[in-house]
Amino acid sequence: MIEYTDPLPMNWNPAMKNTTHSVSSRRQFLKNTGCLATASALTGVVVPPAYAAGSDQIQVALIGCGGRGRGAAANALSTRSGPIKLVAMADISADRLKGSYQNLHGNEGLRSSVDVPADRQFLGFDAYKKAMDCLKPGDVAIFATPPAFRWVHFTYAIEKSLNVFMEKPVTVDGPTSKRMFALSEAATRKNLKVGVGLMSRHSRALAQLAKRVHDGEIGDIILQRGYRMHGPIGYFSSPPKPAGVSELLYQVQRFHSFLWAGGGNYSDFYIHIIDHLGWMKNAWPVKARALGGRHYRQSSEGVTCVDQNLDTYAVEYTYADGTKFDFDGRCMNGCSDIYASYLHGSKGSAIVSSGGDCGMPSSLYKGQRMEAADKIWESKVQDGEGDPYQNEWNDLIDAIRNDRPYSETKRGVEASLVTSMGRMAAHTGQEITFEQILNSDHEFAPGLDQLTMDSPAPLKAGPDGRYPVPQPGITKAREY
Repeated sequence: MIEYTDPLPMNWNPAMKNTTHSVSSRRQFLKNTGCLATASALTGVVVPPAYAAGSDQIQVALIGCGGRGRGAAANALSTRSGPIKLVAMADISADRLKGSYQNLHGNEGLRSSVDVPADRQFLGFDAYKKAMDCLKPGDVAIFATPPAFRWVHFTYAIEKSLNVFMEKPVTVDGPTSKRMFALSEAATRKNLKVGVGLMSRHSRALAQLAKRVHDGEIGDIILQRGYRMHGPIGYFSSPPKPAGVSELLYQVQRFHSFLWAGGGNYSDFYIHIIDHLGWMKNAWPVKARALGGRHYRQSSEGVTCVDQNLDTYAVEYTYADGTKFDFDGRCMNGCSDIYASYLHGSKGSAIVSSGGDCGMPSSLYKGQRMEAADKIWESKVQDGEGDPYQNEWNDLIDAIRNDRPYSETKRGVEASLVTSMGRMAAHTGQEITFEQILNSDHEFAPGLDQLTMDSPAPLKAGPDGRYPVPQPGITKAREY
C-alpha cells in the first residue's frame, strides 16, 4: 500500500494487503484531507450480511440508464450463481429511462429478471436515492451516470449498506479523488463489495499475459505503448446548446464534452489502456508530460463546436524507475486508425490488446518485431470466459454470495487519477506529477449533492456561446 502524499513506488502491487505502515499512512491521509468525519459517520453500523437477509435473491437498482448502464444491468442479470432481479431504475431523462427499460424487458432472456413497474422508475437529480431506497442491505446499486456524480451516489449507498458496481472513471479531479479514497475505506469497514467497470482486469487473456510478464518472460519492461485513434464518437464534440433544454441538462447529457462531468474524452475513452498497462507494469506512472491540440472543431454540418476537448493527445508517462509509457489519442476522421497496446521488454515484447480496450488474443514475442515467426505464446480462454464485461459481474456477484473481501474502488480511483494526470499535463503544458493532480485544489463542480433540475450548470458559456477551453502555457495551474 502507499501513502498518497508520496510518489508511487515502482514495486507497488494493487494486491498487497494492509501493513502497519499503510494503516498509519491511511489514517494520516484521512486527517489531512478533511474526510475523517465523513468516513467515521459511515462506519458506526452493524456489518451487513453478504446480501439481502431472508432470501438468496439479490436485488439491483440501476442509476444512470444510458447505453453503458443498460449493458451493466444486462450483465448483472446474466449471472448464474443464484436469483437476481432488477427492481428499480433512475435517470434524469424520461426518454432514456423508458428506452432502457424497454430494451431490458424486451429481451426474452432477461424479462423474468426485470421487475420495474412505473412506481419504481424515478426521474430527477434525487432519483438515485429513491431507487436505492427500494433495496435492502446487501443488494446492489449500479452507478452508470457521468462520473462527476460517483462520490454523491457512493456516499448514499454506503449509508444504505449496499454493494456497488460503478462505471469508470470514478473521479475526474483531485478533490473528489480524495473524497472517494475516504469513502472506499468506509465501504470496506462495512464489508461492502464494490466493483469498478475497468473490465480489462477481468479479461482472462490479459490475466494470463500479466502473470507471464510479472514472471519475467520478456525481461524488464523498458517501454509501453498505447493508442486509441479513431473518428469522433459519443459526445466527443458538441454544437451550441439548442433552445428548449437547460444548460445543466445539456452538459450532463453530453458529458464527454465537459471536463466537470466526465473528464472529457481523455478520461472516458483512454482510461482502460492506461489501467491495463499499469497492471502489466505492476505500478502506476508518477508523472506525465504531454501535448495536444484543437484542430478543425466543426461538426459534420459545419457548425462550430463549443466543447472543451482537444482533438489530439500525446502523453509521455514516466514510472518511478524511469520506464516510459507513451500514449497517443486522437478523435479525427480521415486519419489512420489504431486502437491497441504493446510492451517492449529487455528479452522480448508483447501485444497486450490486439484491438480495442482488451481485445484477444494477447501474445509474446522473442524479439521486438512482433511478427508471427517470432511468436512464442498466445492467450487461450475457456468457453464462457471470453467476455470481460460479464466476467467482472460474475466475479462481483460471487464475492457477494460467498462474502469474500472485494473492493476495486481504491484501484479505480488511482487509475482515474493517473488518467487525469496525463490530461492535465496536456491541458496545462506542464509536467504534472501524481501528487500534483491528487492535491490540486480545482474541484471542477462543487456541490453536486445539492443539484436540482433548476440548478445552474457548473460550467458557464461566454457571450459567444463557447465554453472555456484548455490554454496550455497560459493557464498553467488549472485545466481551464
